[in-house]
Amino acid sequence: MDSLINAAARALAMGAPLDALNRVALRDDAPALALRGIAMAQLGDLDRARLLVRRAARAFGLREALARARCVVVEAEIALASRDLAWPTKLLSAALLTLEAHGDRTNAAHARYLEARRLVLLGRLDEAEQKLAQIDLSALTPALRASHELAVAGISMRRVRAGEAQAALARAEEAARWARIPALTAEVEQAFAVLDTPVARLIGRAEERPLLLEEVETLFKSKALIIDACRNVVREGNKMVPLARRPVLFALARSLGEAWPNDVARDILLADTFGAKHVDESHRARLRVEIGRLRRLLKPVASVSATKQGFALTPRRAREVVVLARPVEERHAAVLAFLADGESWSGSALALALGASQRTVQRALKELAGAGKVQAYGSGRARRWMTPPLVGFATTLLLTAPLPSG
Repeated sequence: MDSLINAAARALAMGAPLDALNRVALRDDAPALALRGIAMAQLGDLDRARLLVRRAARAFGLREALARARCVVVEAEIALASRDLAWPTKLLSAALLTLEAHGDRTNAAHARYLEARRLVLLGRLDEAEQKLAQIDLSALTPALRASHELAVAGISMRRVRAGEAQAALARAEEAARWARIPALTAEVEQAFAVLDTPVARLIGRAEERPLLLEEVETLFKSKALIIDACRNVVREGNKMVPLARRPVLFALARSLGEAWPNDVARDILLADTFGAKHVDESHRARLRVEIGRLRRLLKPVASVSATKQGFALTPRRAREVVVLARPVEERHAAVLAFLADGESWSGSALALALGASQRTVQRALKELAGAGKVQAYGSGRARRWMTPPLVGFATTLLLTAPLPSG
């Protein structure tokens, strides 16, 4: 490569996209197009960046397999930044094989890192950990090492392992210091701040208070019976009763958990769970049926007994019952939690991340937009949604993965 291309590449590696553009902005050869695309991506113009990288891939031609593979990696990173989770990952897998075949260990490691980041966004943490474990750490530059440790920290946070997340962020901080890229340093600092930000609320014995990630981890190790409204499960130690697909039963369990050690009147359960304004015998019959189902499911960890007024929850071995709730609760809290990361999301990407249908997500977005809580730009397939971050709360950490089993 000529001196201008080398200088532009060094500028991009140092996080100086404007310096890179000053050197290659007027050139249309393949290497210059690729570098211009990377620069535009660093500046946040992702649509322009995607077009430039695709032009570069075509300009390199079929004989430049290594260069085209690197362009695919760049386009994959742009897709991830724009939350295009439906981007064809088979292209990245093929590019990864090409990079490894040509001995480009650094870009091959970066490709695996991108695969892992996408899996984290989709909540597939086991697969993401496997991808990260396959990365050759000796091939990483300081900047990529910092990004790698950020991904490790992100998985640890979602698994509610505050100590492991703290250690990974310390390693990321050291790598970012060596990389000397201000944007990367700021990203590490922002990740550190999450550890000091409430991620959930504890409700129990007429008390409600916010919890940090390390406090949630301590709670999971305690002897309490936890009604987890972040994942809709009932948990005692390593025993978990999943109720995510039984919303009525979980609503009953939560009402009983919030009232513990007292009971809950039947009329209150009917109003809170079924929304019954005028109670008749059919409602009472349905309540008896649902309580019976809940009693059978919770048998390993708790009993549900009838009282004169209603029903009460009694743990079998736990010393207390608490409810773990999301920091901010409303009907479409999960959608808002993903949008609160400050990035723009498509409806299809949100559907993938939430494991819901696009129709369901679109209805939720329409309602949120009507309430002024989200805003959209673009139209058709280019339509994107975003919202300002919820100040003071780390809303996504307890939404995107199954609870740890131990």
